Amino acid sequence: MRRKKEEYNVSLEKPLVPLEKYLEAGAHIGSKFKSGMMRKFIYKCRNDGLCVLDVNALNARIKTAAKMIARYDPKDVLVVAGRVYAQKPAKKFAEKIGAKYVIGRFIPGTLTNPQNENFVEPELLITADPPVDKQAIKEAVKAKIPVISLCDTSNLTKNIDFVIPVNNKGKKSLALVYYLLAREVLKERGVIKSDKEFDATSEEFEAKTLKSVIEKKKGRRR
Repeated sequence: MRRKKEEYNVSLEKPLVPLEKYLEAGAHIGSKFKSGMMRKFIYKCRNDGLCVLDVNALNARIKTAAKMIARYDPKDVLVVAGRVYAQKPAKKFAEKIGAKYVIGRFIPGTLTNPQNENFVEPELLITADPPVDKQAIKEAVKAKIPVISLCDTSNLTKNIDFVIPVNNKGKKSLALVYYLLAREVLKERGVIKSDKEFDATSEEFEAKTLKSVIEKKKGRRR
């Protein structure tokens, strides 16, 4: 959904994409709920109660997160996404940077039980939504693995080491942020030297609508 430009009357500092791209994707749109932990990332709350995230903070934190991720060996990074709209972009992101991933249900013990057939020992965990990916975060804390997470205005960030403040529920927003993270990580690693060398578009990271997913599943059952 397009939002009025007057909702966000600021200019970005060294933008990764034009401000309009963030706004068109709804990356700045939060919810009517805000946690005290996310207050510093909120630009304002509208008259209808909807909170708007600070896009400058989002833009800057994508850059910082990319620098952090690039320091790790790709095989030591684990990307987790349980939310439906986050699954495709998270997987695409992981594939682009060569990281491991768990998409959909996170099996308990994946990070803490060596007897688990899915057991992995990453050095960095990246999640899409703290409440949805809470099992992965809980195990990361126990295993002393740092956590980077996309967080909406309502999220609690107690066990998150680095927050990326963004609308983590909208499919266009999720596609854009994972696209930018992938591009910036590859630039930081020196795999590509410019934005033009990145062989993907944000649209390629975008999940299908829930209706399409449901129809596809129905078709498999016939």
